[in-house]
Amino acid sequence: MSDIFNFLFEQYKTYETLDIILEIIAVFFGFLSVWFSKQNKIWVFPTGMISTSIFVYLLLKWALLGDMMINIYYFIMSIYGWYIWTRKVDETHLTPISKTTLKEKKTAFLIFIATLVFVYVVYNYFDKWISWVAYIDTITTAIFFVGMWLMAKRKIENWFFWIIGDLISVPLYLYKGFTFTSFQYFGFTFIAIFGYLAWKKNLHKNPLTL
Repeated sequence: MSDIFNFLFEQYKTYETLDIILEIIAVFFGFLSVWFSKQNKIWVFPTGMISTSIFVYLLLKWALLGDMMINIYYFIMSIYGWYIWTRKVDETHLTPISKTTLKEKKTAFLIFIATLVFVYVVYNYFDKWISWVAYIDTITTAIFFVGMWLMAKRKIENWFFWIIGDLISVPLYLYKGFTFTSFQYFGFTFIAIFGYLAWKKNLHKNPLTL
């Protein structure tokens, strides 16, 4: 048991106490954000903005550029999503949950490719192609960029990208030495699965599309 504990938490001996506390706070608000997203509640965005703001600081300090860019993007898209979710499509209805159109699927694909290129350029500039982790970071960044964009537009397919990205991130963050963040993504995976089921049920009850 002690060997497992040491494997999971020994690296925290070298971290500053403030950074450990900030990571735990960021994880807590991250959980709240994903939970509110599952519940289709607008609080997904302010809680998410708190979490991402903290992670931007920590990831910059830890020199994890790909992860940092994901969180900067999350913050920006949270502002956009906050607006979309509260925008009325008519006098009585807010933007509903809906499926992606063919045009939106093409846009999502372009976002994925553009993100891959962007992260590749950034990693090249900062000479970060030093391990296989950088390549996985590039892929997960693209996956999460698309997922966040779809969530901001209240598209049910966003959950597929979250599930895939979360499953990759669990062992990735454990390998990087950020156990609490790895636990966060482990929990996110289950919430995302139930989130998809909840949104699917909502979509069937309210089949209105944009």
